[in-house]
Amino acid sequence: MSEARPAWYAAPADPARRWWRDWWTVLHPPYTAWHLSYVLIGAGLAPHLSAKRLAGTLVAFALAVGVAAHALDELRGRPLRTAIPSPVLGAAAAISLGAAAGIGLAGVAQVGWWLSAFILVGILLVVAYNLELWGGRLHNGVVFAAAWGAFPVLTAYYAQASSLSAAAVLGATFAYGLSHAQRVLSLEARHLRRHVVDVEGHRVLDDGNVERLTRASLLQPVERVLVTLSWATGALGVALVAASAAR
Repeated sequence: MSEARPAWYAAPADPARRWWRDWWTVLHPPYTAWHLSYVLIGAGLAPHLSAKRLAGTLVAFALAVGVAAHALDELRGRPLRTAIPSPVLGAAAAISLGAAAGIGLAGVAQVGWWLSAFILVGILLVVAYNLELWGGRLHNGVVFAAAWGAFPVLTAYYAQASSLSAAAVLGATFAYGLSHAQRVLSLEARHLRRHVVDVEGHRVLDDGNVERLTRASLLQPVERVLVTLSWATGALGVALVAASAAR
C-alpha cells in the first residue's frame, strides 16, 4: 500500500516543486483559515466594526498561528515529514511571531493597554504549546481549544470594543467547544494516516451483509467532518462580519 500523506490537505511529494509543496503543507491552509474564522466571529460579535482593526487582527493571527505556530510544530518532530531546513523554520517562526506582536503593539494606543496582555498571552501560547515546553504540560486538548478557539474570539472582540462582554464570552465558549471537537477528530485522522499501516476486521449489518473495515473506510468520515467544519466556520465568521458592517 502506498504511503498516505501526513494530512488530508498535504501536497503530494514532488521533487521538482518540493519547496512550494512543503510550505503549503506546513502552513495548514484549511486549519489556518478555520482559526482565522474565530477572529471574524469575535469581531462580528462586537457592537461596532472597524475594518482597519479587523484587518490588523487577521494579519497578526495569520502570522502567529498560520506561520509561527505551524513552523514550530514542524520544527519539533517533523510530523509532516517536510524537507524545510530547521534554521528556516525557526527563522520563519521568529520573524512571523515578532511581526504579529509588532502589529498588536501598534494598536495598543488605540485599543487600550490591556491589548498588551493579549499579545503576551498569545506569544506564550504559540511557543509553549507548539514546542511542548515544561514537559508538554500545556500540550493538551484543553489548552488547544482555549488557545486556537476561544482566544482569537476574545482578542478580536477586544480589539474592536476595547472591552469584553457576555457575547464575547459566549462566542469564545462556542469556539472552545468546536476547537476541542476539531482536535479530537484531527488526532484520530493523524493517527490513522501517520501510524496505522493496515486494518483488519469487518462489521456485520442487520441484513446479513458484511462490510470490510479498512484504513480508508475509517479515515474518510472523520476527514469529511473536518473539511465541512472548516468551511462552515468560515461562512459563519463572514456572515457575522457582514451583519455587523450592515448595522
